Parts: sequence; C-alpha cells; structure tokens
Amino acid sequence: MKTLHAPWRIEYILGPKPDSCVFCLPESPDQDAERFVLHRARHCFVIMNIYPYSSGHIMVTPYRHVSHITALTADECHEVMDYVQKSAFILEQAFNPHGINIGINIGEAAGAGIREHLHVHLVPRWNGDHSFMAVMSETSVLPEHLRATYERLLPFFTNLQR
Repeated sequence: MKTLHAPWRIEYILGPKPDSCVFCLPESPDQDAERFVLHRARHCFVIMNIYPYSSGHIMVTPYRHVSHITALTADECHEVMDYVQKSAFILEQAFNPHGINIGINIGEAAGAGIREHLHVHLVPRWNGDHSFMAVMSETSVLPEHLRATYERLLPFFTNLQR
C-alpha cells in the first residue's frame, strides 16, 4: 500500500487515546467545533468522520450508547432516519456529488470500526473520485482539509430546526 501525506492523523497516532466512546458527546456544545459536530437534534447528532473515506463523509449518530439498530426506540430510529435524509440533501447542496453511499455497519464482521456505538455513514461519491489510486495503489485522496469541509457544511446544518 502506498502512503499519502495526511498531517492531521499524527495527532491521533501520537496522542492519547480516549478512555470513553468518541460518539458519547458531553451535554454542552462547547467542544462541538473541535469534535466536528455539525448539528445536535433531540435524539441524535450529525458529526464528520475525522478519518473519512471521501471528502464530506459524515455520520448520523444517536446520543444513546447502543450498538444495534434494534436497540433504538421508535422515536430515536425515526429521528436518525430523518437526519440521514436531511444530511443527504445537504451533501447534495454542498458538494454536488454524483452519488452518496449510506450505510450502517453492525458488528466487527460487518466492518464497524467503532462497533459499540451505532452510527450511520453518509459518503458523497463522484464518478472517478478515487480513480486509479484506490485500484492500483490501495490509496484514497482527500482533496479538501477537514476544517474546510466542516466550515463548508456547518451553515447548512445551522439552518436546521432541532
């Protein structure tokens, strides 16, 4: 596998690892910008993936620490899906992608990197977005810095009602 320079990863590699779940947010929104939280709703929130598969990769996550979709209450499940729909619309407005991958990985065998706390991925995609890099070099290219992506998306989510 080839390597591309990704300077934002060094903080994760060398920094202390959290003892708690990265998806369990504090009640106060004081850390939302540094944690890349885009929106807080009643039962869920929208957060950027800080190790994205593609620029604009976001996740809709329930506040409650559950690992399976069957553990959600009806209200939680409905709101999560409402925000998946709203987030897809926002990604289309902000990035004009050719498509969007939307998925939930439940359990390690299904590819869940953080299997203890359910989250729904939304990954904008463009025809040829990873072109030969992914096929030949097993490498993906992110054309925009995370902070720039956050600043691009935040105004769209700020206008949403809670």
